[in-house]
Amino acid sequence: MPKIVDILAAGPSHSFEFFPPKTPVAERQLEETLRELEPLHPTFVSVTYGAGGTTREMTHDIVTRINRETSLTAMAHLTCAAHTRAELTEIVTRYEDAGIRNILALRGDPPKDLNLPPGDLAHATDLVDLVRDTGDFSVGVAVHPEGHPASTDRATDRRRQAEKLARADFGISQFFFEASVWFEFLGDLRELGVTTRVIPGIMPVLNVKSVKRMAEMSGADFPRALEQRLRAVENDEDAMRAVGIEAATELCSELMAGGVDSFHFYTLNRSSATREIYSNLGFDA
Repeated sequence: MPKIVDILAAGPSHSFEFFPPKTPVAERQLEETLRELEPLHPTFVSVTYGAGGTTREMTHDIVTRINRETSLTAMAHLTCAAHTRAELTEIVTRYEDAGIRNILALRGDPPKDLNLPPGDLAHATDLVDLVRDTGDFSVGVAVHPEGHPASTDRATDRRRQAEKLARADFGISQFFFEASVWFEFLGDLRELGVTTRVIPGIMPVLNVKSVKRMAEMSGADFPRALEQRLRAVENDEDAMRAVGIEAATELCSELMAGGVDSFHFYTLNRSSATREIYSNLGFDA
């Protein structure tokens, strides 16, 4: 399997993110989505990991199946919260044995209702080091253009993100909704001497209530103007979906006008919105 760091060195990247399904119906939906998105030839795809290991086996199974049964390059997300060092080493070793060479190293937060221990590793950077010590991987990290949700000091937050990126091969961002947020973030990283490749994460708003809730949890600002556009058609599911796709296309176009050539799309395990945005931007030409 190719390493993502090598793929990114070759040029622009258009990647997709999925999450492990919780029901047989959702599993079939993911399989269909993978079939529909594979012809778009994404640079890579990634599969999320439930904090505290709640989707450990399913994440592993999906990533290895993608690697075995499709032409796609797959990356496994991995969180260190609530895991011992030995457990993490075992998980990473299993990926290496399965031919997986790409991991997104995350701290994660264990679900509060499970009452799990904090784990042996305190930060994503510790997990980056463990992955590198365990095998030959390309290791990415998550970045937060509007600051980590737990951060209270912007300057400290930026410095810590810069330190994390210095240990990684690439970064993938939390979603955001305004191009100015991304360019300000890049400017701050440059001032801190960051040269690691960072890729913006794009989330099409197909349901204003659910995405607004996700934005609040992640620390992303949900612009009032975008909310008003969506609320105006809130009672028409098709119209709200069309506005969400239009807004995501506009955001990508603004980013491209500013020199951005790579995107990571949060698919929510469905293909149609991603395919439409892809087509609007001319990526499928």
